[in-house]
Amino acid sequence: MHIEDGILPPKAWGFWYAVAMLFIIPGVREIKRRVRENLSYKPFLAMVGVAVFVISAMHLPVPVTGSCSHPCGTPLAAIVIGPFATAVVSAIVLFFQAIFLGHGGITTIGANDFSMGIVGGISGYLCWKFLRRFNSPLWLAGGVAGFVGDVMTYLTSAFELAWSLHGHIPLLKQWMIFFAGYGPTQLPLAVAEAVFTAAVLQVMYNRRPDLLPGVTGRKKTFSEIGKAEAKG
Repeated sequence: MHIEDGILPPKAWGFWYAVAMLFIIPGVREIKRRVRENLSYKPFLAMVGVAVFVISAMHLPVPVTGSCSHPCGTPLAAIVIGPFATAVVSAIVLFFQAIFLGHGGITTIGANDFSMGIVGGISGYLCWKFLRRFNSPLWLAGGVAGFVGDVMTYLTSAFELAWSLHGHIPLLKQWMIFFAGYGPTQLPLAVAEAVFTAAVLQVMYNRRPDLLPGVTGRKKTFSEIGKAEAKG
């Protein structure tokens, strides 16, 4: 997923930066609001960011020019802290990975954030909300969210590369060629991410349901606890 510097032309990476900012700006506002409601939200957000950093740093080489394959962690993050906040956290994670690990690049943070932090996070979050709305078991909703978010991340990365590099080859054909390059490594990783996401959410529900919003029969949410502490 980490598209390296020099792969996308300036017009393309500038476009993806602009698109990513449409989600990052409201994400920053949401984070500021939630921090005002509860100061404990800030270290919790940092903990989620560290988790995304570690999970998405475990990359495997793929036969796709200037890219790699790895789990994402953003479907889980979007469920826990919200999809817009996840867009911000993912952008920060990608920046530090580019600087310290050489994964991705500074010019491609917008494209990488759009695929992993925005599409991956939102698609996983929507799957979670849809399945929970119909009272699906928590482990099933979490597993589907993790799998779908992971696969959607790589479909998006493949599209970003195909859109910029397809040349005389039809866009759809080039898109599927790039995704086929990810497939052998990414599909097993998507299954692993499904299991991991389901397991973490189940543990959170059993031990700290206050950190897991939108679960029927939950205790008070993180935000509600902060408001109660402020009043006290």
